[in-house]
Amino acid sequence: MTPSPTTSKFGLSPGTLVYVGPEVAKDTTLKLVEYNEKYHEERVVRNLRECRISGEKPYISWLDVDGIHESEVIEAVGQLHHVHPLLLEDIMNTRQKPKIEFYNDTYVFVSLKMLYWRDQEGQLDAEHVSFLLGSNYLISFQEKRTNDIFGPVLDRIKASVGKTRRNGADYLLFSLIDLMVDTYLEILERMSEELEELEGQILAGKHKDPITQLYNLKRQLTLMRKYVWPLRDMLSQGLRENSKLIGKSTFPYFRDVHDHVTNVIESIDSNRELLTGLIDIHYSTLSSRMNSVMKTLTIYSAVFMPLTFIAGIYGMNFNNMPELRQPNGYFYTLGGMGVLAIGLLIYFRRRGWM
Repeated sequence: MTPSPTTSKFGLSPGTLVYVGPEVAKDTTLKLVEYNEKYHEERVVRNLRECRISGEKPYISWLDVDGIHESEVIEAVGQLHHVHPLLLEDIMNTRQKPKIEFYNDTYVFVSLKMLYWRDQEGQLDAEHVSFLLGSNYLISFQEKRTNDIFGPVLDRIKASVGKTRRNGADYLLFSLIDLMVDTYLEILERMSEELEELEGQILAGKHKDPITQLYNLKRQLTLMRKYVWPLRDMLSQGLRENSKLIGKSTFPYFRDVHDHVTNVIESIDSNRELLTGLIDIHYSTLSSRMNSVMKTLTIYSAVFMPLTFIAGIYGMNFNNMPELRQPNGYFYTLGGMGVLAIGLLIYFRRRGWM
């Protein structure tokens, strides 16, 4: 299957399945995980007809769709599970903002962003992720990447460690969202460490030109806030809904994730304020250095101005200037200029200008 190129949905009718995002060279893969407290099976789905799952089985079914760039695959999964075309459109649009939608008690749709921090470039990379929660099943959609972002949760299911195997699909949804929020905290911690290091260098005067790095950090924090801020409202909306698909026993876990997201947003805002303060300090330091340079130049100009005046007078060489015929006039003039310069320097120092 040939992946669709990066494109736009401008001019197309609502519900048209068009992939909007960076080009992907790999095919979409589907993986089905079935488990309960005593049972676990994981397999790759080769035939699209085999990816039909329901909540009638005595175990949790998790279908992971890795790759949202092939419209025929997304459409087939949507038709098998009676997903609204507008939701399929949101799944394939990597520019979609985080949101949650409840379709009665049939399914719950969740869309959010997985973030990565590239240390070498100092840039954030966002991956579009969507979830479809049904009765006793969950379908996840993620962009095709080299690493599996849900690997830690899969490992817990395989090892039967924790509460995932003993709870329903709503707890699985919580586990995946919690994993993504933990990544936010890890990224924010790295950015905070870099910011603290920059702060120390700026205050110590060891960083000659930190403005590029400061503005890059500020841009990445703004981008992160753009992705995280809607997530808090999304979780608040989810906690207000009385959906049968999210059990009461799972609500405390979602409230905990909501608190973590709130902490992330507060940390982002505090770091942005600190960044703004560091930028102001940097420009103030530059202004102070410039003022110091101008002050030094002004003092030297004030010292040499009378000396230049004297040199200009005695450089006219008129015949009726009696000082020109003095045998020691040159030395007297130089001595007077030196005394005048030293006197001016002493005066400036006493006035606190030097």
